[in-house]
Amino acid sequence: MIAPSILSADFARLAEEAAAVGGADWLHVDVMDGHFVPNLTIGLPVVEALLRATDIPVDCHLMIDDPDRWAPGYADAGAHNVTVHVEAARDPVKIAKDLRAAGAKAGLSVKPGTPLEPYLELLDHYDTLLVMSVEPGFGGQEFIPEVLDKVRTAKRHELDVLVEIDGGINAETIVQAAEAGVDCFVAGSAVYGADDPARAVERLRALAAARKTGES
Repeated sequence: MIAPSILSADFARLAEEAAAVGGADWLHVDVMDGHFVPNLTIGLPVVEALLRATDIPVDCHLMIDDPDRWAPGYADAGAHNVTVHVEAARDPVKIAKDLRAAGAKAGLSVKPGTPLEPYLELLDHYDTLLVMSVEPGFGGQEFIPEVLDKVRTAKRHELDVLVEIDGGINAETIVQAAEAGVDCFVAGSAVYGADDPARAVERLRALAAARKTGES
């Protein structure tokens, strides 16, 4: 699965940018509040507008303080998957229940420096695990390969979650991530920095699929 990140898109043309990746599996939307991460992007009103403008399932990644309070609103709005950070959540089990009750998949994310092992049991309540392969807050950062150990840990424990990775994904790093067992790849500049974003999505999907099936 490929989830283009609109963090690398033109914010003045979001509906057109979403249409440009019509073959994508999910559309990844980074919500940042300037507190949990040192950057400010968009919030619920823009997400609601984007949901009206695209049929692609919207994957909301909430890099915000107090997700216990704010996350359910994104599910209520119609987001397909809503991911919160374990570092910010007060009651991650309740958040997962609230998101699912509102009709969304529940996602849990960990920063590069956050170990996964203490939270393995929490993942029984979640549908997706988002492994950050850069420090959250800004696009265009370099991929941190060491985080792939978390992917391998999740797969080794046979957790019933879709494993997603976010940060520095391109034609080279997607191969490493696919080999580790990643199911869904968030790609920003590798898609929206290309001349043909839709073709870039298909190329990334083909590279990941080939590696997962053992093809060269």
